[in-house]
Amino acid sequence: MDYSDLLTRLLNAKLDIGPGVLLREIIGNAFGLASAVLGMRRKVSAWPIGIVGNVLLFTVFLGGVFHTPQDLDLWGQAGRQVFFLIVSVYGWVRWQQFRRSGGSGGVGVVPRWAGARGRIQLVVAAVVLWVAFYLILGQLNSYGPASDAWILTGSILATYGMARGWVEFWLIWILVDLVGVPLLFAAGYYPSAMMYIVYGAFCVWGLLSWRRIERSGRQPEPVSAADPVIETVG
Repeated sequence: MDYSDLLTRLLNAKLDIGPGVLLREIIGNAFGLASAVLGMRRKVSAWPIGIVGNVLLFTVFLGGVFHTPQDLDLWGQAGRQVFFLIVSVYGWVRWQQFRRSGGSGGVGVVPRWAGARGRIQLVVAAVVLWVAFYLILGQLNSYGPASDAWILTGSILATYGMARGWVEFWLIWILVDLVGVPLLFAAGYYPSAMMYIVYGAFCVWGLLSWRRIERSGRQPEPVSAADPVIETVG
């Protein structure tokens, strides 16, 4: 057996749970969780690790195209993996530049509020993107296009906000999770739905932590396990 055959078997392996759960959905979400933990600690490595999860999950959510057990196409979920990858490259470069410029403790960002201008940008972008994605996903016959469009929109804005170091990105992720959990359960993507629940808990934790750091007004310091801060993918 050569490496390509082994890789094919690993990608197509599944667990006999319900209609079947792809192993790569579990692995992709595991990379997403690892990225979230590193993001909570404001580590630059959160971005490349998240990208690996994005690539795996892109194939998972196009069940009809890749003939997965769910056999449903969530084009919004798949599309957001592509946007995640693009924005993650931006975040990776931005955090790396900050660390090289003197960010202490190896962290990649100083948390701050977006301010009035940043919040207006987020709201306007949310409306425009949701309408555009809803129309596009409807034409693609995506499952649950309204919810899928919001998950895609919110995910893009949250990832961009994280790259900028805006505390508000946690609130956006919470809203994404509130919509994403019921949609993924309904579509049969159980590992991803469970991971959204875990992400939701991380988001609350991260929001409180970044808010505390922002209030202190100090430069970033090494973050212990008891004082975390986050990213997302999945």
